[in-house]
Amino acid sequence: MPESTEQTAAQIEVAAGIPEWPTAPIEQAAAPHSAEPVVDIRDVRKVYSTGAVEVEALRGVSLRVDAGEYVAIMGPSGSGKSTLMNIIGCLDLLTSGSYRLAGEDVSHMSEEDLAMVRNRRIGFVFQQFNLLSGLTAWRNVELPLTYAGVRRTERKERAVRLLERVGLGDRIDHRPTELSGGQQSRVALARALVNRPSMVLADEPTGALDSKSTADVLSVFEELNSDGHTIVLITHEADVAAHARRVVRFRDGLIESDSGAAR
Repeated sequence: MPESTEQTAAQIEVAAGIPEWPTAPIEQAAAPHSAEPVVDIRDVRKVYSTGAVEVEALRGVSLRVDAGEYVAIMGPSGSGKSTLMNIIGCLDLLTSGSYRLAGEDVSHMSEEDLAMVRNRRIGFVFQQFNLLSGLTAWRNVELPLTYAGVRRTERKERAVRLLERVGLGDRIDHRPTELSGGQQSRVALARALVNRPSMVLADEPTGALDSKSTADVLSVFEELNSDGHTIVLITHEADVAAHARRVVRFRDGLIESDSGAAR
């Protein structure tokens, strides 16, 4: 594999939480409609220290997201929404409080255990998509399954099925450079779903897209949510957040408003 491809693969592994060893079988992931909330955050605080200076990014946040919800988290720069996304995605450790993900207490897990949780529980979609340019669409989608020890034939079957589900059945052998921005985002969505996660966590997924591609991707999110997938979307765009069924607004490290809290 070329050096540049290896570097990109390493970046994806870190960002999406793919561990460098086989995880537990994917089938052990929580069922989409578990009685437990998918996200159960209670009085979470996050403090960053730089020398003698401490910045409190989250100041006692509690949030519950039930299975099947479509939630947009929004707020201005510095509001704490990105910090919350990192906590929800098990990409950062909380300072205090508790976090249960699909019934599993992840509050004080080690980095290795969090990597396994990310692979089993969370499907990530990032603004830059993080697709490997040297791989076809279906091989990009199957990547998390490769690290999870799934058989080769099942990996391709599942990848192709998901690409068909997001409307790219005729593009499975195309590489990212042969796809439009909207099509690349659909590949990223398919990859996020391939390990049957408890939720899809999308960080500014439309930030690099034109208006037509944005509408296209948001329609796929709505379809996936209608099928029962839990979606948490981080955005600073009000018109994007309006497509969600629930909008949580952040300001100064606290939840300012919640349009449809389940509890």
